[in-house]
Amino acid sequence: MLDIDKIRSDFPILNQLIHKKPLVYFDNAATNQKPQVVIDAIVDYYSNYNANIHRGVHTLSQLATNAFEEARLKVKAHMNAENSFEIIFTSGTTHGINLVASGYSQLLHIGDEVIVSEMEHHSNIVPWQMLCEKTGAILRVIPMNELGELDMDAYVKLLSDKTKMVFVNHVSNALGTINPIQFIIDQAHKIGAEVLIDGAQAAGHIKADMQALDVDYYVTSAHKLCGPTGVGVLYGKEKCLLKLPPYQGGGEMIKEVTFEKTTYADLPHKFEAGTPNICGVIAFGVALDYLNELGFDNIASYEDELLSYATEKLEAIDGLRIYGTAAQKTAVISFNVSDIHPFDIGTIIDKLGIAVRTGHHCAQPIMNFYNIPGTVRASFAFYNTKEEIDLFISALKRATMMLS
Repeated sequence: MLDIDKIRSDFPILNQLIHKKPLVYFDNAATNQKPQVVIDAIVDYYSNYNANIHRGVHTLSQLATNAFEEARLKVKAHMNAENSFEIIFTSGTTHGINLVASGYSQLLHIGDEVIVSEMEHHSNIVPWQMLCEKTGAILRVIPMNELGELDMDAYVKLLSDKTKMVFVNHVSNALGTINPIQFIIDQAHKIGAEVLIDGAQAAGHIKADMQALDVDYYVTSAHKLCGPTGVGVLYGKEKCLLKLPPYQGGGEMIKEVTFEKTTYADLPHKFEAGTPNICGVIAFGVALDYLNELGFDNIASYEDELLSYATEKLEAIDGLRIYGTAAQKTAVISFNVSDIHPFDIGTIIDKLGIAVRTGHHCAQPIMNFYNIPGTVRASFAFYNTKEEIDLFISALKRATMMLS
């Protein structure tokens, strides 16, 4: 259902050579590539209507403001938020998480409990540890199993009337596991706790519906959706955002300022202090248009094909172990080969044009669970091909032979 040749022609970076070899880009979980329409949108903004937004009466400012707010409406529609003012633009997922954590520092008390999972990216661990240090709240952890799945029985037992917030990723960046977030949300709401979902790794594969999930907060990054870096989204229910204090003070987030007292602007501007990444937000809207035209069901179906094909090929390699074999996964494979260090494999196959990620992937608790220093991670996108997977497998076999 996807015209892969046509799609690949939309991404200029895929045409280049790396070390005189065709680029095979399998580092999509870190960031994916950008279609020409997104690149053109960036150039168009700076070439034709670069201006600051919201406060200007001149024509360029009005053009920029209209384009910026049109992008907000696109995000609202994409996420099925009830209101556009529930869409807060940030610099990325990490910013969105820290914004909520900062606000909660004034809402939690000694003895309150918050829950994270053993499967989190550091960005969804460290802010909550800092929050607990400030407030005296207690951090609880949902354990995982050998398959790379969260233990839902253990999760339910962790919940109590002391639980105020649950923080879980939608998809593991290190393993590709799709977590049962609907169950997690529903169970938390039963005891009156709120839920924040880190959607950074899910966003490029799964079109999450905010109203169907009934989630309190959902955060993601534009660069995982073929948009620019330095742009992210925090979705929050209106009632949740209203109770949070502002994260930063400055221009745009105010209603009135005197030396005696400042009153804050309404949503979403209350959380958007200073000049935002105007160009990045506009280009993000274009990226969403591009992906929705392809269709997320089509993207998921094709990426599942790539995942199955690559998994079968990798499992045939002697000494190779895949970490994260959950039944529900996105197109991410983390693995090691025998006792070869992942960095060495990544370095060698880079010389053959293959781009993968090596290391702990900002998920050290996962690596500690498996008692390994890190993995090689290959992550696929809708513009990748089975032929590229064949090149990757050939390069991997060559690297392991050299390093054995």
